[in-house]
Amino acid sequence: MITVEHDITITDAATLWLQRCELEQLERATLHSYRGHVKNHIEPKMGHLLLTDLSAVHVRDFLDSMLRDSTRAMAKKCLTTLRSIISAAQERGLVMHNVARDVKLRRSERHDPDRVFPTKDEIKALIANAPAKHQPLIMTALFTGMRMSELRGLSWDAIDFERSVITVRKRADRYCDMGNTKSKSGRREIPMGPQLAKVLKEWKLACPKGALDLVFPNGVGNVETHSNIYNRVFKPLMLACGIVDGKGAPRFSLHAMRHAAASLFIEQGWPPKKIQTMLGHSSITMTYDVYGHLFHDPAKDVDLMGEMERGVLAA
Repeated sequence: MITVEHDITITDAATLWLQRCELEQLERATLHSYRGHVKNHIEPKMGHLLLTDLSAVHVRDFLDSMLRDSTRAMAKKCLTTLRSIISAAQERGLVMHNVARDVKLRRSERHDPDRVFPTKDEIKALIANAPAKHQPLIMTALFTGMRMSELRGLSWDAIDFERSVITVRKRADRYCDMGNTKSKSGRREIPMGPQLAKVLKEWKLACPKGALDLVFPNGVGNVETHSNIYNRVFKPLMLACGIVDGKGAPRFSLHAMRHAAASLFIEQGWPPKKIQTMLGHSSITMTYDVYGHLFHDPAKDVDLMGEMERGVLAA
């Protein structure tokens, strides 16, 4: 029981923060992740510390411990959660300064593997070899760049065949619960090409019916799970297409189809701002961070360098 400000521990502050997250009605999956950060990492390592005694040194020790015991990605997530916990306590007047914001996790991009996206030949193979009942999903993913959660939550009333537009407003989370997109930027309209529209019109006649009127439901019309789509659809499809690594394992996750769509958008010469909108990115920076290298045209760069030389040497 929290009674006196000076007796509040990190665990107490975390409890208050989680309660507020629940009041704000965050998604079930998000709350599950936050609770996991607190229960599995923050509480065991520093939950006993008094909030008013917490220093940057404690936070640095916590971060170093996370880097030793877990992945860098999890360390980053837990540091972000800890900052949020202390920030919420600061808003309540329980602590003056958020010392967790003084501790930084250096970026280590030089050690990150290069991102590998499906090639155009692989994209063609995925579409050509997809079974008839799965081709609508594969084509929609590859030609729209929609997130898998958005595809799983897509309903027929969001597809306007007259305007050839798909409106993204909903998504299905990992628990198959329906909800709004995670951010305002996720709400968008995506144009359909005539071939995709034709495939979806035909699929609508054969699509399993359900109360949610989903475009890509499971066999009884309910929300399909992410794992089923990967294990029963995409993984066998990659194996059939020979899209495997050196050990014979499938090369890509489902998210790779979103990357593939982005590469096609860029190949068409669409402006980066347009691609940001199409993908539902919150900022143009995110688009450049993930796909910036695809905007470069080495051959064109060589021509431009040649023009520069001629312009200087001709003088």
